[in-house]
Amino acid sequence: MRRARRWFIVCTLIAAAGAHAEAPRTAKAMFAAGCFWHTEEAFRKVPGVVSATSGYSGGTKPDPTYEEVCSDRTGHAESVLVEYDPAKVSYERLLEVFWSEHDPTTRNRQGWDVGSQYRSAIFYFTPEQETAALAAKQRLERSHRYRQPVVTEILPAGPFYRAEEYHQRYYEKHPEAEFGHADVPPAAQ
Repeated sequence: MRRARRWFIVCTLIAAAGAHAEAPRTAKAMFAAGCFWHTEEAFRKVPGVVSATSGYSGGTKPDPTYEEVCSDRTGHAESVLVEYDPAKVSYERLLEVFWSEHDPTTRNRQGWDVGSQYRSAIFYFTPEQETAALAAKQRLERSHRYRQPVVTEILPAGPFYRAEEYHQRYYEKHPEAEFGHADVPPAAQ
């Protein structure tokens, strides 16, 4: 009887540990839309986004520094890695936010920020993300919202290098900052 009871307790503990070990299912998305401070803040405001991290992607140098990326010689774009819960927010909604947060018609430039690190890019993780990004870009081009062509790159996601800590949650740390403070557009109905 004792052995059976111990076995029951052990099985119960293992089952409970397994239930607690399962993390919520999340997905990743990655976007470059000019300065990552503004882009990170915009995605943090979206319900269903678990995290948004500023960093560098799309380049050739492993683990670059901000200074190296700003030299315009590493090929990286200032990017934001978004972790989200697909049960709460769709990838298409994230694309809406991406398109609304920058001018996708200016090559290697967003406002006063100039250089390839400020280019517009969508880095996809899955074939479904690639298809959705291409379709969203086509819809934007057909809408004639912009007079100039949309130059956003749509590329497979490669390595993402987290930016230095002082870049993370920049506007929370610097509420007095003159630029930024993203407004997230309402979800399309």
